[in-house]
Amino acid sequence: MKNKILCCCLMVFASALNAQMTEKQKIGEVLDSWHLAAANADFDAYFGKMTKDGVFVGTDAMENWQNEEFRTFSRPYFDRGKAWNFTAVQRNIYLDEAKNFAWFDELLDTQMKICRGSGVLIKENGQWKIAHYVLSIAVPNENVDELVQIKEKKDDKLLMELKKNP
Repeated sequence: MKNKILCCCLMVFASALNAQMTEKQKIGEVLDSWHLAAANADFDAYFGKMTKDGVFVGTDAMENWQNEEFRTFSRPYFDRGKAWNFTAVQRNIYLDEAKNFAWFDELLDTQMKICRGSGVLIKENGQWKIAHYVLSIAVPNENVDELVQIKEKKDDKLLMELKKNP
């Protein structure tokens, strides 16, 4: 009897673990196909993976694109047949208990060399959609001082403007 109970518990645990892995795999596929849609300049496929109120935060301090603004900004790149080409080389995906909300981080191979992407996905009508994405350029710690010198004047000016208009 104990063996049957233990076996049932293990089956439930394995089933739950498998379901979580399946959701993580689905999310990974959404992210990979999203990146591929950009590489292939497929505007509809790319924005079809985002929620209607999705946000894309780019590498520039002022790039906090709401969906419609991001579509407008991106359209010329897609229309030229060349958007951007990001390939995940490492990714971590996390899920809430209900498996309707996920967050992730990924290291990307890009034209800017190694970048980090992170974001949030939500499940809409049974489909995972990107609600928020943040792209960051990865900077080795030993190069931070050098980078700060490169961007110091522009950042100081922008900080002054931002502090005037909170």
